[in-house]
Amino acid sequence: MSHSSIQNPKHGSKIFDDKDVEIISRSLEHDGFLRIEHLQLRHRLFSGAWSEVLMRELQLKDPAVGVLLFDPDRDALLLVRQFRVGMFSDTSGHSDEVLGWPLEIVAGMVSSTEQYEEVALRESKEESNCVPTDLIKICEYYNSPGGSNEKIILFCGRIDSRNAGGVYGLTEEHEDIEVQVLSYADAMGLIDSGEINNAMTIIALQWLQLHRRELLDSWN
Repeated sequence: MSHSSIQNPKHGSKIFDDKDVEIISRSLEHDGFLRIEHLQLRHRLFSGAWSEVLMRELQLKDPAVGVLLFDPDRDALLLVRQFRVGMFSDTSGHSDEVLGWPLEIVAGMVSSTEQYEEVALRESKEESNCVPTDLIKICEYYNSPGGSNEKIILFCGRIDSRNAGGVYGLTEEHEDIEVQVLSYADAMGLIDSGEINNAMTIIALQWLQLHRRELLDSWN
């Protein structure tokens, strides 16, 4: 392949905008813990023509913030465990005894009046009883763009893990969250073993793998 035939990775061969999507109808089908919309739409094709009318279900979710809590003085990080119904309901044959209580980074939903950094600090306190003294933004990404509008914003937060541990969470939100402190090496090993198996935590830890040395240099 010649260099001239390689597409711009930002835009590809065509730039689309909101005029290239026609919403024919949309209705709220479910309004509970999750909100589900039903849409009929069509969109512009790369050829310039229009697609056929498509029917799609869209899960509506507010943005969420995740925080990787890292202690550079001890080269350790803090993860949490709480019940997750999606993992518990997996019927694909796993026999892991902790299925349903995954190891994760701290995370929480963003209200319309909050800044992402505010949520990172609040959720860290509520879920782990630790408040980061520094925050570095890792990235933003869409969790499941084929059927949800949920956007994830990831941070890395500097903490002192010496007195970390215990069970926390807000009673009014039915939270029961166990805090665990792991060495960096042990946490990365849990990715390799498959015990850490949720995307938000894997993305955050792999970012740490790339940037750990500069964090240790700048935070120590």
